[in-house]
Amino acid sequence: MDARAYIEDHREEFLSSLKAWLEIPSISADPEHHGDVRRSARWLADHLTATGFPTVEVWETPGLPAVFAEWPAADPGAPTVLVYGHHDVQPVDPVEAWRTEPFVPTEIGTSLYARGASDDKGQVLFHALGVRAALAASGADAPPVTVKLLVEGEEESGSVHFAELLRDRRDRLDCDVAVISDTTMWAADTPSMCVGMRGVTDVEISLYGPTMDLHSGSFGGAVPNPLKAMSDLLSGLHDADHRVAVPGFYDGVVEAGPEERALIAELPFDEREWLRTAASTATWGEAGYSTLERVWLRPTAEINGMWGGHTGAGGKTIVPRSAHAKVSFRLVPGQEPLRVQDRVRAYVEANTPAGLRAELEFGGPGVRACASDLSSAAVKAARAAMERAFGTRVLYTREGGSGPEADIAEALGAPLVFLAVGLDEDRIHAPNEKVEVPLLLKGAESAAYLWAGLAAQM
Repeated sequence: MDARAYIEDHREEFLSSLKAWLEIPSISADPEHHGDVRRSARWLADHLTATGFPTVEVWETPGLPAVFAEWPAADPGAPTVLVYGHHDVQPVDPVEAWRTEPFVPTEIGTSLYARGASDDKGQVLFHALGVRAALAASGADAPPVTVKLLVEGEEESGSVHFAELLRDRRDRLDCDVAVISDTTMWAADTPSMCVGMRGVTDVEISLYGPTMDLHSGSFGGAVPNPLKAMSDLLSGLHDADHRVAVPGFYDGVVEAGPEERALIAELPFDEREWLRTAASTATWGEAGYSTLERVWLRPTAEINGMWGGHTGAGGKTIVPRSAHAKVSFRLVPGQEPLRVQDRVRAYVEANTPAGLRAELEFGGPGVRACASDLSSAAVKAARAAMERAFGTRVLYTREGGSGPEADIAEALGAPLVFLAVGLDEDRIHAPNEKVEVPLLLKGAESAAYLWAGLAAQM
């Protein structure tokens, strides 16, 4: 039996298992559901054991548990592949906006609705089906590569203990390549591989002037105004070409190559439709780059909020005592968040007028960007596996957001490969999350082909 036939024969069994898992409200951000996150970990561990994984363990952390599983290859010299995903889910608010119950999995046409259906339980579970399909197709008792799974329980609440878990379990997680199944494709009829994710760091900037609000008639124009200084500081974040103007901000940036930019240009991108999705009437951004390249390939500075002085009804003619702003910076490969923070701190200090005092509070160490090497054997094997499953050419995309993938690459010293079948219209993190069942089955088929491809090329 070939892998595709095995997957079709076991479709209903797979969906029944997935629905049972989706019924568990494993919301890691809500302490009232922490027991459910633990129940979710136990469910997955039992399922992987039933699948045939010889080693399955629930790994406790100072927070919520992860699940680890391992199926050694028959050949001890075969490559080792680690699959990363997560079993916790987002909160469901506002619950009244759901067309179905969030934790009552419901099939409507080809779609399966439930919180976690796409992000990330469906995309984790197709790997178990893919392993069984690969074994059925080969007639072997073990996969051609050693397959490890690491399924986190705190991704939706910041992965606060994940880096520590990677360090503590480094010997058990040793691998030659890490496969990430927590992203999306371009479209159901345009399969694609994610090949990178941006990083992020954010800061709250405060400027303090006089120790109290001052009468603008008595003091205005004669003492520095914190809001005026903040306006100047924020407007100076970009130059005339909309590049970030913080000195040293682009140091180390790894530019995307011509092959990747060409493949991005092949995507059937409708800018007018994208603008409708963005609820905007115009695009904006760094000169010389397309809209998709700005979202995926380029670093940014975004002013998230600004406040200070009088904001209530009516007038109040003052020089305010302080001004505040929140700014976030999306980062690309080659940019270290802590180094960017140093550059931002120096920029603020250099642009704070005499008589004002600046304070900066960064939201933690930040998240590094990550990217796959398009010329690597692992990326080529994954692309070939997807093309075999989908029967068409696979293009490349990136993700504008951030995740713990860079921690995986750094801690394990392993290249990243993204194999995922979610869609932007799956409404992850929003009411009415769903996943397309045919795509989950294609994901399982792609995974089944990937193991042999990696064994042959690595």
